[in-house]
Amino acid sequence: MKNTIAVYGAYGHTGKFIVAQLYKLGYKLMLSGRDHEKLTDLKKQYPNSEIKAADIEDSEALDNAFSDAKIIINCAGPFLDTATPVIQSALRLGIHYIDLSAEQKSVLDIFEQFSEQAKNDKIIIIPAAAFYGGLGDLLSTAVTQDWNQIDEINIYIGLDSWHPTKGTRLTGDRNHYKRLTFKDKKLLEFQSGPTTKWNFKNPIGTKEVVGLPLSEIITISRHLNVNSINTYLSQNSLDDLRNENTPEPKPTDEKNRSSQQFSVEVLAKNGKTERTITAQGQDIYAVTSPLVVEAVNRILSGKIKNTGVTVMGEIFDAADFLRSLDTDDIVISDIEESELN
Repeated sequence: MKNTIAVYGAYGHTGKFIVAQLYKLGYKLMLSGRDHEKLTDLKKQYPNSEIKAADIEDSEALDNAFSDAKIIINCAGPFLDTATPVIQSALRLGIHYIDLSAEQKSVLDIFEQFSEQAKNDKIIIIPAAAFYGGLGDLLSTAVTQDWNQIDEINIYIGLDSWHPTKGTRLTGDRNHYKRLTFKDKKLLEFQSGPTTKWNFKNPIGTKEVVGLPLSEIITISRHLNVNSINTYLSQNSLDDLRNENTPEPKPTDEKNRSSQQFSVEVLAKNGKTERTITAQGQDIYAVTSPLVVEAVNRILSGKIKNTGVTVMGEIFDAADFLRSLDTDDIVISDIEESELN
């Protein structure tokens, strides 16, 4: 392929997964970030790629790094700090933008600041295209695709463990904003509630879950006609995240994935009808790569529904997108429907 893809934060944990998959598909790569030494080391693995270091506060350096690209993938969190300057560069250059944000405030800021210009310039800006944000949005959109309105969407995320990266910890330290939930078609400040139990089936099993709204609350509420959205995370994974002694993820296979297993189950209700869809796989950081790379493929091939600031479930055919993913990366269940008493 002749299309150049710029990856900012290319040497980060998730960035490396994305770079590897793009390289395997034959894309020309522009690898960027703030650390020239790390970029130089990464280039040794991808000799046909280019590298250009650029500080987030240096607009000229950012423009120089991205100038030949068709799409910028921003993998450098915290996105509260990096999203705005990278998007500003994308808009100056007329380039599409994708990021991996789990931070609600970052996603909201992107919609508020850039929607008008991106729409006028026909530039695609997709925040939160990762495991958190993008996957839940795609699943929710697919399971409700023929419903004009939705009473409730509940997303249950089960991890057998969570070994957070340095980037995850930095984001947690930086993100001091209050979390938002979605109720009665409004974004409201989240009030923590009691834990409950959810059966994720194998390989996760039954886990205690706790309400924890992340960026999928924002992405889903932007385009689906839904009354309420709730997201839950298994308590054990949250305990791992909060434990400062939990180590970083370690590679265990040829794709450099950790052994972590995940299950995401979306339950949607409309009147007396209830539907569920499940996604299962290995390594929440690694699975972000096929999601983002498929988004790149579809943007470049014109398989899009709109431009401007948008989200994964809105711009793409969600059901077709999920079907296209390799089952070695993620397994998507059939939609199950039942009638409530």
